[in-house]
Amino acid sequence: MNENSKELAQRLIRNFNDAQTEREARAPLYDSLCARLAAGTAARKLGASIDTVAPGKRSCPYHFHHAQEEMFIILEGGGTLRVAGEMLSLRSGDIVFIPPGPEYPHQIINTSEAPLKYLSIGTREAPEIVEYPDSGKYLASGVQGAGTSFSAVQRVGNSVDYWDGEQ
Repeated sequence: MNENSKELAQRLIRNFNDAQTEREARAPLYDSLCARLAAGTAARKLGASIDTVAPGKRSCPYHFHHAQEEMFIILEGGGTLRVAGEMLSLRSGDIVFIPPGPEYPHQIINTSEAPLKYLSIGTREAPEIVEYPDSGKYLASGVQGAGTSFSAVQRVGNSVDYWDGEQ
């Protein structure tokens, strides 16, 4: 393989079996291994990760995005999709489509005795607002420019007046 081919492969190809994982855990409900796949690639609008959720655990808090659209492909195991106030069964081979907006708050829960592994694909929209109905929080994030980004997690009650700090 020549140098150009190697550079192209590095920017365009990832193998999720070889990807480095990071454990994201917060007892007692959350425990998963996550491999962020799009980081360092040429991808501009898409993000992807492989998540493996421990038995009886959840991958992330119940939430919905105002801008980002998501898709989850169940690769191994089974569990439950908590969505829009309902609990839906998930099994290997299922594909879940979650559009942005408050109609589809969602969370994946491993309700089985074995690991639940899924591919997560989402648009990377900026700015983005994510709301967490269970805790009353929201996350505001976006791009400020020159390679820097903005991110804040707060509750609505922590808001200040529009004119606060202004002359």
